[in-house]
Amino acid sequence: MIKSTNLKFRRLGSGVAGFLVVLGIVVAANVILSNITVRQDLTEEKLYTLSAGTRTMLAALEQPVVLKLFFNESDPQVPVMLKQYAQRVKDLLREYERAGHGNVVVEYFDPQPDSDAEDWAQRYGLAGQSLGFMGPNIYIGLVASMGENEAVLPVLDPQAENLMEYNISRLIARVENPKKPVVGVMSSLPVLGEPVMGFAGASRSPAQPWVSFKELKQDYDLRPVETTVETIDAFMDTLILVHPKNLSDRTLYALDQFVLRGGRLIAFLDPFCVAELETQASPQMQREGPGSNLDKLLKAWHVSFTANKAVVDLNAATMLRGAGNQVEENPAWLSLRKANLNERDVLTANLEAILMPCAGAFEVLSTNGLEITVLIHASSASGLIDSFMIRGGADALRKQFVSDGEQQALAVRLYGKFKTAFPDGEPGLPGTTNEVGEARTAGLSESVGMGTVVLVGDADLLYDSFAVKSINFLGYAGYQPLNDNLPFFGNSLEQMSGGAALSAIRTRGKTDRPFGVVLDLQRQAQERYMAEETTLQNKLMQAQQRLNELQAQKDQNQKLVLSPEQKKEIERFREEQYQTRQELKKVRRELRRDIEQLGVRVKASNILLMPGLVVLAGIGFENFRRRKNRRA
Repeated sequence: MIKSTNLKFRRLGSGVAGFLVVLGIVVAANVILSNITVRQDLTEEKLYTLSAGTRTMLAALEQPVVLKLFFNESDPQVPVMLKQYAQRVKDLLREYERAGHGNVVVEYFDPQPDSDAEDWAQRYGLAGQSLGFMGPNIYIGLVASMGENEAVLPVLDPQAENLMEYNISRLIARVENPKKPVVGVMSSLPVLGEPVMGFAGASRSPAQPWVSFKELKQDYDLRPVETTVETIDAFMDTLILVHPKNLSDRTLYALDQFVLRGGRLIAFLDPFCVAELETQASPQMQREGPGSNLDKLLKAWHVSFTANKAVVDLNAATMLRGAGNQVEENPAWLSLRKANLNERDVLTANLEAILMPCAGAFEVLSTNGLEITVLIHASSASGLIDSFMIRGGADALRKQFVSDGEQQALAVRLYGKFKTAFPDGEPGLPGTTNEVGEARTAGLSESVGMGTVVLVGDADLLYDSFAVKSINFLGYAGYQPLNDNLPFFGNSLEQMSGGAALSAIRTRGKTDRPFGVVLDLQRQAQERYMAEETTLQNKLMQAQQRLNELQAQKDQNQKLVLSPEQKKEIERFREEQYQTRQELKKVRRELRRDIEQLGVRVKASNILLMPGLVVLAGIGFENFRRRKNRRA
């Protein structure tokens, strides 16, 4: 008995001693770690770790840049969530300061009411907003200055946190290089916000610039180029061409010579431009074919475009609201993922999601000495349909579509020495003068150097409705990307204009995280549903044909009277229709059940996995301790 009691006391003593040792270790670790600053970025996209592009840009700074953060840190009315966001901004700015090695200085200002800091915030044009009636203005904005150059982010929006590093780095780039590169924009659409002319004698009110181009204006000097132009200014090295339609030979010749002299061209073609239909005022214009093309130039570059055919991809269908407000998967609206993007090219390597509504495809006829790179492609479950069929909706597309097993090229880049599309020189009447009596010029017959052309089979990807979502923060109107459409556009232009440092930054932190398994379940159910519906339609047609045959056998005087055979056929058809509709309902129920069961499994794993691991670890430790005690 005494021996047993002594054993219990020894175990108790060893337990207390072990507890005191662990407590001592924890206290010592707290003391040591409290004096050590350690940051670990646990986000999947490393949102708070500076990218290689930013580090390269900071390393190349020739003089210091000052970053001034204005935030009402001491104001008790500021929401906790906003204070937490401001702290994350500070953390990132400290990373800039560390990576700048003395060339980045960060200053913090607390713009309290009637303070000098508030005066400076207002001078810089920061967006202050009161959170309550007669309350003080709340500021959270950033100013960059380098020498006499200044640039401002009026508001740092928490909803656009995934763009934080890109916006800060772009701010630094703007003060480092205040002179913006000149970029021409030629378009049949109001991308820059110009008035859109309708039929003769009528015009629409000025349209707002598209967000994609509004963003570019912060870094580029965008110059409109008329679609009737016959020469392109020599100071213009880069040209954006959006949905070109009915361009004259003189304009095509100007584009041809622009490319041959070394100009860089980004062309967005479209077989069925949804943006055009939404921005047109004239019903007459909407009846015209909406497709665009550059046939004469593409032929010289040994590339063809499906100007009257759109790509359908069953693996990239997008959920849309169709007729009767029913949600349907439309395979002509392409939701393209990582597998559809060229991961080996810097232009698309960091992108994850592109939306291309009603896109066309390019076919490479021959390389002819050019280096041709496919940037975006559809899956092997894709094919082409006549673009006018898009108006019929998703069901009509699925019934008529047949995959050709090819991965349709949706965006390509051409690089090398180009040949002219006008070997006879400037287009016009035969002879020494052109059609307006001017002396004809021989022009360039091939590139003077290596040229670059990017061709994209969709213009809608630049349109606001398919690229961004409008947001409002502290009274400041902004936007949130829906996908990587704008980064793709920006990357293309930056690569063309030589400013590729920002390309590796803008695409970090994606907002769209689709549930792949759920999408697969929905796609499988959709295929089953379509099969059942096709069966029903066939039965309908057979029943109608049978009724017509019975009707044709009757006398003229009996046409309005149903025969017993017709009544029987109608009853049989109604029974088949009822059974088939029950099958369709069963398919939908099974789809909902599969998705709900998947959700339950995911929730259960998230809720129970970690506690289960802790319990198993505890059981294992207890078993280990008991074995050790038995040996003792």
